[in-house]
Amino acid sequence: MAGDQKPPPPPAGDPNNTAWTALGYLLSGMAVWGSAGWLVDRWLHTGGITTGVGIVVGVAGGIYLVIKRFGA
Repeated sequence: MAGDQKPPPPPAGDPNNTAWTALGYLLSGMAVWGSAGWLVDRWLHTGGITTGVGIVVGVAGGIYLVIKRFGA
């Protein structure tokens, strides 16, 4: 079954590479979803609310990806 599969082990390389990968996930999530929120904000004229929501969603998604990739 698809739910019975184990996640792949973390890469056995340099630990700094792992830290940079995690930071990249967090920053790219903030940038992508924050930009999407900014576009929706410009479209709906909500005064920056959707930009903030987009950034929060991006950070949450980045944390989820870091845990999924590097968590036990």
